[in-house]
Parts: sequence; structure tokens; C-alpha cells
Amino acid sequence: MSSPTGHFIAQRVTAVVLAVLGIWFACSLISFDSFELNAVRSYVAQPLNGGLLALLSMAMAYHSYLGVEVVIDDYVHAPRPNWMALLLSRVAHLVLALVSLHAIYQLGFGA
Repeated sequence: MSSPTGHFIAQRVTAVVLAVLGIWFACSLISFDSFELNAVRSYVAQPLNGGLLALLSMAMAYHSYLGVEVVIDDYVHAPRPNWMALLLSRVAHLVLALVSLHAIYQLGFGA
């Protein structure tokens, strides 16, 4: 987001998405009879559950990135360290998001 208003709106939208998906995830965990690998795999392999889990992971990563970006901008004032910290944060959040998607895919559809 390039504008402060866009950043603010993105944080609020992802917060609402996370609240809704967090409730879904909590209810999903409560509904499990067992947490054996095969039960979890069959649950994640269902398209709706796998898709919502992926959406939850992406929303979490983006919301976290937005929050860390605000902290960096508030506390790192020198231009070069600020730019480097923002770049490192962006790369780290992207890597974590991709790793979570890969894990969801492997859990639901992998060997």
C-alpha cells in the first residue's frame, strides 16, 4: 500500500478476515475427534478446508507484514536501515507465506 489510508484499510480488512477465519479455525479444531495424521490430512484435502486454511495463512502473513511495517517506520528513522529492515521484513513474510502454503499443500495432497 502506498498511501497511509490504504495501509489503514488493509490492516482493518485483514483483521476482520482473520477474526472470521480464526473463529472457523477454532471451531474446526474443536470438531476434530482425533489429531492423527490421516484425519488431519483428509480434513485439509477437502477443497473448502484447504482453501480456507490457505486464506488464513495468507491473511496472517499480510496482516503481520503490515504491522511490522508500521513498527519499522515508527522506530527506524535512518533511511538506509529503514529500507533494509522493510525489505528484510517483506522477504521474511513472503518466505513464511510460501512455506505455509507448501505445508498445507503437502499435508492435503502430498505423499
